[in-house]
Amino acid sequence: MLIYFAAPLFCHAEKAFNLQLAGKLEERGLSVFLPQRDGVESSKRPYSEMTIDERSQAVFVVDRDKVLEADVLLLVLDGRVPDEGACVELGIAYGQKHLLQRDKLLVGLQTDIRGAFLGARLNAMIHGALDYIADNENDLIAALEEYRYARKDGRGPLQTGRENWTAP
Repeated sequence: MLIYFAAPLFCHAEKAFNLQLAGKLEERGLSVFLPQRDGVESSKRPYSEMTIDERSQAVFVVDRDKVLEADVLLLVLDGRVPDEGACVELGIAYGQKHLLQRDKLLVGLQTDIRGAFLGARLNAMIHGALDYIADNENDLIAALEEYRYARKDGRGPLQTGRENWTAP
């Protein structure tokens, strides 16, 4: 089962958190595509020889293709608002799931209590696209493991007994 790890990755703290959580998931036998580690690296060929525009397009293509390949999209929602690139990745995965009827779990992790919306921590369009939102790493890992075993048993995510799959 491949997890696409959609998250902000622009400062040391974000990158460290992403690596730490990806490591925890991988220790449990889950395969994780972490763009900051596994995606386009500007210092490596052929990307180092590209213009900024070419490299930006390469980032989009590589990440888009991995979103489409993944069985799970994990979206880190921490911050005042979620990262805009990660939200685009969620939109791609949501479109694939609903337009092509692909079995794909769209899960969020929101450990941050801040929110930009009165009475809500998330924009309704982001909240509504997710199958499940965990508020801590342990619940996230439990949900991912439950989904993995449900898939092995031939059950879809709505049949796993988790009350909150469809209404985060």
